[in-house]
Amino acid sequence: MSRDDPWAGILSGPVDGPARLRATYAEATGTPGLAVRHRGSGFTGRLARWERDGVVVRGASGLERIFVATPGAFDVEGRAVTLVRPVVASPAPGGPPVTASGSLAVSGRPARVARASRILVEGVHDAVLVERVWGDDLRVEGVVVERLDGIDHLAGVIDAFGPGPGCRLGVLVDHLVPGSKEARLAATVAHPHVLVTGTPYVDVWQAVKPSVVGIPAWPAVPKGTDWKAGVCARLGVDPASMWPRVLASVRSYADLEPPLVGAVERLIDFVTEPG
Repeated sequence: MSRDDPWAGILSGPVDGPARLRATYAEATGTPGLAVRHRGSGFTGRLARWERDGVVVRGASGLERIFVATPGAFDVEGRAVTLVRPVVASPAPGGPPVTASGSLAVSGRPARVARASRILVEGVHDAVLVERVWGDDLRVEGVVVERLDGIDHLAGVIDAFGPGPGCRLGVLVDHLVPGSKEARLAATVAHPHVLVTGTPYVDVWQAVKPSVVGIPAWPAVPKGTDWKAGVCARLGVDPASMWPRVLASVRSYADLEPPLVGAVERLIDFVTEPG
């Protein structure tokens, strides 16, 4: 008790000796796909995304919960840490911005009148994903992406299109691997103004990196089973909610597997070449 303070009492100072120091925690970059455990609730899952009010964690069942990223709020690899937002690379000062495909953004230029050349993709999800990453580039170049809705009738589509100089056709297909039906059909196309290329993936979902979706890997699905249905069953998620989840995870070409990026870039170059 201080003799100089008549109001000081037994509870005016530290009860258990010196004041406890505030705990400090190591920082961990909260990248999408990181396995975390919220210490307060015990909820475990993978980091899905950051929002203004905190971090969204997706559990194994697909349930998402949002938590405030307070110091030491999460365990990562068994260690209490403070999650911090990933550093987003910014363009150099005064430098031009880039599009989701990584190309230089063009501002103030209206969309070009559509070319006669076209790019065909197998389905609606392929078209939406290509638009999400390459949409700005395609509008600048005046390239329209259309749905093929399956490759079985590719020969008839090519005949009806009538490719020629200045009217090229690029075709993006899934599962373009030796011995596949897609590879056999692609091999029958021999036209100087048609390019068929694609990826080794059974479905375009598989061309999205699993880490950004918040899963360790795309599940193996037995041959003969619908791939999307098989994936959702093995992940224990509602098929109706899985596609929005996959699409929302893609922000740029860096979230896609290189074979898809290379195939789309090759098709854009092909249909925009003069002649």
